[in-house]
Amino acid sequence: MQTIRLALDWTPNINHIGFFVAEDQGFYRDADLHVELRDPSANNYAVTPAKQLETGAVDVALCPTESLISYRTKAQPFPIVAIAALLQEDLSAIAVRADSGIRSPKDLDGKSYASYEARYEDEIVKQLIRNDGGTGDLRLAYPDKLGIWNSLVDGSYDATWVFRNWEGVAAEERGPELRYFNLKDYDIPYSYSPVLATSAATLEAGEATLRKFVEATKKGFLFTQHNPGESEGILERKLAPADSGVSVKKALKHTTPYFGNAHTWGKMDEARLQTFLDWLAKHGLETQPLRASDLYTNALIP
Repeated sequence: MQTIRLALDWTPNINHIGFFVAEDQGFYRDADLHVELRDPSANNYAVTPAKQLETGAVDVALCPTESLISYRTKAQPFPIVAIAALLQEDLSAIAVRADSGIRSPKDLDGKSYASYEARYEDEIVKQLIRNDGGTGDLRLAYPDKLGIWNSLVDGSYDATWVFRNWEGVAAEERGPELRYFNLKDYDIPYSYSPVLATSAATLEAGEATLRKFVEATKKGFLFTQHNPGESEGILERKLAPADSGVSVKKALKHTTPYFGNAHTWGKMDEARLQTFLDWLAKHGLETQPLRASDLYTNALIP
């Protein structure tokens, strides 16, 4: 069997359900593949998925679109390429506690933000505040990545970036009540997150293997739409102890429509990517010219 090493972007959650379903249902095995799903908690997120890809520690990584841009424009560029998008819409948002008194992004001026220290993240959030009429005067903090969610829950920091279909569901059940600021509501054309990415070299050398991997993964995600109960049980067995009480059923209901369908799953739109690139350039967050067509390919999606 051929091995695919995949670095997940977080501990197992609803965005990953299709991988675990494909593994459980034998879709990878039927494609003569052994897929190693690597959880970032193994090293306390000391090395990001994209960095693992760059160093050759993995063959495929889950990351946001920003990582594609960041790695292609750094001092020593690394040609990273997205080969599928897990969600057709952005389900992330900036979250604050509802009892914080923060009612819109401009109220974040002077407040604290728990950052994942991604290259464009802090400036995107500052621009969110400016677009709402604030100054972007944000107090940034960089706690351990895997502890960021708890730092919002316990009130250590005022805001952070979350997935509404996972942390949002956890908050609905356990508290605290949250308020969300969706980027698109404040004129930020955020792109795809997360995406499956690989290196240009791996794509060229192992295209046939990657094609089988993407096809089997697609089967896993589409299986969840037709077999939600069985799929929920598969993911529940993979959750970290801290997430064991999160309702996978509710999270899947929030997420399933955004996986797409047999015709759209995984596919990325060039114009949408270019719009985000243009927005970054307009606000001075990226100065190197990039073409959206260099960042992705839909060619592996059956």
